Amino acid sequence: MASHSEGQESFRIEKDFLGEVKVPSEAYYGVQTLRAVRNFPISGLRLPREFIRAQGIIKYSAAKANMQLQLLNKKIGEAILQASLEVIEGKLDSSFVVDVFQAGAGTSQNMNANEVIANRALEILGERLGNYKIVHPNDHVNMAQSTNDTIHVAIHIACLESVTKELLPALRTLRGALSAKTEQFKELVKIGRTHLQDAVPITLGQEFSAYVSMIEHGIERINRASYGLKELNFGGTAVGTGLNAHPRFSELAIKEVNGVTGLDFRRADNMFESTQNLDAIVDLAAALKVLAVSFIKIANDLRMLSSGPSAGLGEINLPSVQPGSSIMPGKVNPSIVEMFNMVAFQMVGNDLAVTMAGQAGQLELNVMMPVAAWNILQSIKIGANASKVFAKLCVEGITANELVLRRYAEMSSALATALSPKIGYEKAAEIAKKAVAARSSIRELAEEMSGLSKGELDRLLDIRKMTTNENET
Repeated sequence: MASHSEGQESFRIEKDFLGEVKVPSEAYYGVQTLRAVRNFPISGLRLPREFIRAQGIIKYSAAKANMQLQLLNKKIGEAILQASLEVIEGKLDSSFVVDVFQAGAGTSQNMNANEVIANRALEILGERLGNYKIVHPNDHVNMAQSTNDTIHVAIHIACLESVTKELLPALRTLRGALSAKTEQFKELVKIGRTHLQDAVPITLGQEFSAYVSMIEHGIERINRASYGLKELNFGGTAVGTGLNAHPRFSELAIKEVNGVTGLDFRRADNMFESTQNLDAIVDLAAALKVLAVSFIKIANDLRMLSSGPSAGLGEINLPSVQPGSSIMPGKVNPSIVEMFNMVAFQMVGNDLAVTMAGQAGQLELNVMMPVAAWNILQSIKIGANASKVFAKLCVEGITANELVLRRYAEMSSALATALSPKIGYEKAAEIAKKAVAARSSIRELAEEMSGLSKGELDRLLDIRKMTTNENET
C-alpha cells in the first residue's frame, strides 16, 4: 500500500468494501474512521479520555486472552499489547477523532480504536501504516469482539473507574468540608425558616448538618448504582451468544481487565440482557441526578444566607474570589456557588439524555450507547471537579455573622411557639401578631400579656434550648 502526494499533502490509499479512501500518510486511524469523520461533522465533541482509556483496556485484555488461548500470533499480539498500553496511557488520544454523535452503537468509535492500534502495532513491527495483511484492525485487534460488547464494556469501565477514582473522593472532600462547618457552627443559634418565613430556632451547625447528610446519601446512592457497572458483557460479541469468541475468552479477558483497573468486574449474569440494555447506566445517571438536586439545594441556601451585604439576610459570609460586576465597583458575587448550580443543572439535563438513550433499546441491541457514554461521563467529571472546587474555594472559607444570627433569632415572632404549651395557641398567636405589628420582641410582649413569671419565660424562651429536645413543656 504505497504512499502518494497531492501538492504538499501525503496520503496512503486504504479500501473497504465500499471502495478506496485517501488517508493521511502519518495517520494512525484508517479508512473506516475517516469515513466517520466525513459523515459526522456534528458537534466537534469527542468521547473523553476516560472512555478512550477504557477502549485501550479492552483491546489490551482481548489480545492477552486470545494469546493465552493461542489464537493470536505472539509477535502480533505483543505489538498490539504495546499499542494498547499507549492508548491506555493517553499517548494516542489525538488519533481518536470521531464525533460523539456518530453511527449507532459506536461502530465508528470501535473501528477508530481498532485502526489506531493496528497501525501503531504495524509501526512497532517496522511495517508501513495501512499494511493490514500483517496486522488487521478486525481480524487481530478486534478478535473475539464486536462493537456491541466493547462499547458497552467501555462505558462500564470508564464510569466505574471515574466514579471510584474521581467522583467519590471529591464527594468525601466536600462532605469533610461541610462536616467541619457543622462542628464550627454548632453553638450558633439562628432562626429557622419554613416557606421562607420565620420558624423556630435552629443552630447554624444543624443547618449545615443537613448538607452533610445530603452528600452522604448521595455517596450511598452512587455506591449502590455502581454495583451494576461491574457486570460486563465482554465476549458476548454481537448479540450475547459469544459467536466468534472462544468459550473461555470472556473469563480470561475480564480477568485481564481487573488486573489493569484493580476493580472487580465480573461476567454478566445474562449476556443477552447486558448487550441490549443500558439499565446500569440509567441507574447511575439517576443517582447523579439526585446528587445534583442536593447540590442545587445547598447552593441555593448558601446564596440566600449570604445575600447582602447590606440589604439581604447576611447570616454568613462566602469567600470573595473575584470581582462581581463590570459596572458596580466593589461588588462581589457568590461566584463559586453559582458555578455549582450550573454544574448541577447540566447533570440534571444529562440524566434526561441518558434516560432517552436507555429507553431506545430495540430487540437485541441498544444503538444509542455513544450519547449515553458522553453524557454520563460528563456528569461524573463535572460533578467531581465542581465538588472539589466548591469545597476548597467556598465551603472551607465560610464564616458566620454571629450578631446577625442572634438578632434575627431573638426578634422572631416564631418564638411564640415555645409559649403555646403553657398559654395556649390562641394567646401565643395574639402575642406573635402584636410583636410583628409593634416590631417588638416576643420576650417583651410575653412579660406584659402571658401572665408567666420571669423565671418561666427565661426557661421557655431560651433560644439555645429550643434547638434541642431538652426544653420541658
